[in-house]
Amino acid sequence: MKKENQMNLESQLAFPLYITAKEVIRSFQPVLSALDLTYTQYLVMMVIWEYKTANLKMIGDRISLDSGTLTPLLRKLEAKGFITRERFRGDGRSMVIQLTAKGQSLQKKVKHLPNVMDDAIGLSAEEEQTLRALLAKMMRNIGAK
Repeated sequence: MKKENQMNLESQLAFPLYITAKEVIRSFQPVLSALDLTYTQYLVMMVIWEYKTANLKMIGDRISLDSGTLTPLLRKLEAKGFITRERFRGDGRSMVIQLTAKGQSLQKKVKHLPNVMDDAIGLSAEEEQTLRALLAKMMRNIGAK
């Protein structure tokens, strides 16, 4: 789609995406800050809650982060007692990441967040489905996972 003046902020599709993402993440912060979590740490924990046992590659693939970003993040989550990291017995280069009892307890404290955010965003089920499909198409088109 060709636009008259592509240098106007309003003509940039990336701009409302950026603002929306920033505001959604900001909306999570009060709850996450009270639990000493960042949004990115919350995303990592969601992957671990889903699988119970994970590795660096699996987590990185799911949330599109590289190992250089994930490793310090996982160290912090381990220091907080939410996860354990152990070398995989068959391959010393790989780490097995598992949930602790404290990490399981944390899940109960944030279980309400997705519903709170859905309510705040205020889309109907049909609108949400359409938006997810469009975002998935955009991610495929730009090569994101």
